[in-house]
Amino acid sequence: MDISIAIQLSSNPLLGLLRNLFKDMENCKPTFWPIYAIVLMAAALYCFYIFSDVYRSSSSSFSLLPSTPAKIMASNSSHTTNTGNSSLAPIFRLQNKLAKHIWEVPPAGSKMPHLKAFKLSKKLVQQRVKDNIIIVTYANYAFMDFVLNWVKHLTELGIDNLLVGALDTKLLEALYWKGVPVFYMGRQMSTIDVGWGSPDFQKMQREKAILIDAFLPFGFELLLCDSDTVWLKNPLPYLARFPDADILTSTDQLIPTVVDDSLEFCEQIHVHYNIGLFHWRPSNSSKKLAKEWKELILADQNIWDQVVFNDIIRRQLGPFVDQDSKVIYAYDGELKLGCLPSSIFCTGHTFFVQNMYQHLGLEPYAAHTTHQSCGTEGKYHRFREAKLLYDPPSYYDVPEGFLTFKPSIPKNLLLDGEHNIESHFALVNYQIKQIRTAFAIASLLNRTLVMPRIWCRMDTIWLHRPGDMVGSIMRQPFVCPLDSVFLVDVMVRGLPEEEFGPSIRIKEYSILDNPSMPRKVKDSWLDVDLCHEGSQGCQVSSYATINQTGVLKFPKNSSQETYWTVFSLFKDVKVLQFSSMEDAFIGFTDKLREEKFRKRMKAYIGRWCCVEDHSPGHIYYDIYWDEKPGWKPEPPRTPEDDHPPA
Repeated sequence: MDISIAIQLSSNPLLGLLRNLFKDMENCKPTFWPIYAIVLMAAALYCFYIFSDVYRSSSSSFSLLPSTPAKIMASNSSHTTNTGNSSLAPIFRLQNKLAKHIWEVPPAGSKMPHLKAFKLSKKLVQQRVKDNIIIVTYANYAFMDFVLNWVKHLTELGIDNLLVGALDTKLLEALYWKGVPVFYMGRQMSTIDVGWGSPDFQKMQREKAILIDAFLPFGFELLLCDSDTVWLKNPLPYLARFPDADILTSTDQLIPTVVDDSLEFCEQIHVHYNIGLFHWRPSNSSKKLAKEWKELILADQNIWDQVVFNDIIRRQLGPFVDQDSKVIYAYDGELKLGCLPSSIFCTGHTFFVQNMYQHLGLEPYAAHTTHQSCGTEGKYHRFREAKLLYDPPSYYDVPEGFLTFKPSIPKNLLLDGEHNIESHFALVNYQIKQIRTAFAIASLLNRTLVMPRIWCRMDTIWLHRPGDMVGSIMRQPFVCPLDSVFLVDVMVRGLPEEEFGPSIRIKEYSILDNPSMPRKVKDSWLDVDLCHEGSQGCQVSSYATINQTGVLKFPKNSSQETYWTVFSLFKDVKVLQFSSMEDAFIGFTDKLREEKFRKRMKAYIGRWCCVEDHSPGHIYYDIYWDEKPGWKPEPPRTPEDDHPPA
């Protein structure tokens, strides 16, 4: 038994009363036994409540990313993984006996209910509603990992009034057997990742307006968000602060209009209100808007649902309903709109790049992986960098082991001079040269490369100019997401080996610090210190040994044969950490492999955006910049020049 449970039970005065009761029963008359039976039944019911509460509190904790404010971290203590589901303890909620506990899987040998049982209805929703509010996301099977992550973060916050809409029966069945409350949206759409902006993507997005129009007549408040959102803090008390608002919407705002946790000034936001996260109350005006929005997007298959939502809700904007709350009249002049602050209901930029909440001393409620251009793979990688994705145990223990290194960055490249395009590329180029060498060694040793943190001096923002936002609270230099420099989607999906040589696996820079990393991996660690050949303790032999400090001395500018000779002795070591990558490898002996490797490196690298008042305005990174004397960061001069470096 858990110690805390034992203490709570041993100190419970009711148990003392029961002990005395049993002693009295030994000497009591039979006519008093019914009274004793009633007392025992009441005691049993009380104990059931105690066990349920203790079990729930002991099974609903996890640790957030280190950059999350300390108050949030203090409320969440241990990080567990989700894919195996053994760690997903059921959340008990006694207020609705019809509702199954989340993560409580169906009994072994049971059959899947008929599809009609999952049809959206008021009765189905009512089983999950609490305080008249329901939290909903929807997806197809390709996004099941996002859905499970979404559910896991909510249940870790003690929130179970949630539902997931399934766009296909494959996801419906998978979630049902995992104990996730799910309803069928009746569309049987594609089960694959259709890609942002594609016709199938637009078709899936139109389901949002249809869903809202279906939910609001039930009379419940609806918090609807995309599945690529992570909840970091219970948002329901925050939403309750603005009871007059019919709609509270997130935005794509990158420059704050407020510096506290109050609502944004909606009229000062000139970018989109983002429909990836918003809260609806079932008022006449919100129902009217949902119906019109649905009809408009169904009438034209080529329009973007978010554009239509913004067009109609901004028909009227003002005056304030209440200037103190910043809730404003919108749409038909009767709908009351509030704009959630992007500092705490975060975009992919304000959370993963700006860290706006940190600079303002606030606690974030949610992080939505917008503002990145590497597709689903880029979103997964950002969540993993922030330690916000629950991966299976196998993710943290790769058979071939890890390769990591300590990047070397001179202070002048990081801090000296102005932050401009030239200083930014000088800093990034210095780092990608080291990363290029690390890729080569990881390929040689068939190890998974732990990507280092990459420091940037200028921001990369797609669809926005200039690269550095005037009025933002960006701090320079800053750690930029991997997708700011490398094409994460290309790296993760893989390239044909016959053309690009052996594949090279990568992991996020934070993986070795993740609480889910097994101790057996962390304990199997070898530090490799690069040294000048011929110096004391720096020699190559087939009997390489580790010195008294637990470090392996290894010569700089070693060949692939030397790597194979020495590190074949350490194949069972899980983590090799190099002290540096400068002059660590002299190059491949096999020229064909070298050629294919170079082709792979060129395919991995991305581009920076954007030079102001220039078209095209982006500048391609060149991972072999050091081989081109006089190389300068310049955008393509003509459309014909607009291609990655040769």
